[in-house]
Amino acid sequence: MSQSLIREGERTTDQALPAPQLEADVGRLLDTIAAGGVAIVALDVAYAIVAAREGGIRRIFTAKRRSYEKPSGMFGSFALSREVHVMDETRHAMVETLVREVKLPFSVVAPFRADHPIFAKVDPFVMQSSTKAGTLDMLINAGQAHDAIARQSWARGFPVFGSSANTSLAGSKYRYAEIEEEVRAAADFHLDYGRSLYANPEGRSSTIIDFRDFTVVRIGVRFDRLGREFAERFGINLKITERTAG
Repeated sequence: MSQSLIREGERTTDQALPAPQLEADVGRLLDTIAAGGVAIVALDVAYAIVAAREGGIRRIFTAKRRSYEKPSGMFGSFALSREVHVMDETRHAMVETLVREVKLPFSVVAPFRADHPIFAKVDPFVMQSSTKAGTLDMLINAGQAHDAIARQSWARGFPVFGSSANTSLAGSKYRYAEIEEEVRAAADFHLDYGRSLYANPEGRSSTIIDFRDFTVVRIGVRFDRLGREFAERFGINLKITERTAG
């Protein structure tokens, strides 16, 4: 890792927060976005900007100057993926194994159950801008804040959608202060927990894998390790296309 990404004594997102503080912080974040607001939160992969209602999602796309052709991702867990994603048991078991044993973050793209109760109150615009060709991108295992958001949002019965907190194509940001002002200004609430654990000079966030055919949608953090695990545990070589590599 580049030395410019490391500051001696700096807090990183993998350092455990007191459970009451984390739960209270995430509760306030969810209250904010449930009311139509926008929040920025520190994840292990990068800082993310999130919302749950149409107004909030529109503000994110505008601030990031992001194309609506690039859908938002949903915060989730292997348990929620099992309920929502339409995959065979072998694929669900792969996701659980990668979380429980490999303990690395990644995003699952797969067909999904649009009739699942968690989507019952989601605005049509939000669903449209957070899905593509009948698939849903779900971020899994991206650190303590991410996991708490996924857990609490599931308990409340509404999903959280978002993307990296940076202007489009500008590279992920790993400290709150590094996020562009126009993106920070779009948020009503933020959780600054220090430097993202997987900060890297390439500006990468989570690796995104399409579980229909194991095509890599995006090369992200710890991709080499994930590729080895797929090959060694499951006998699967992840597919990298020209678009992915480019």
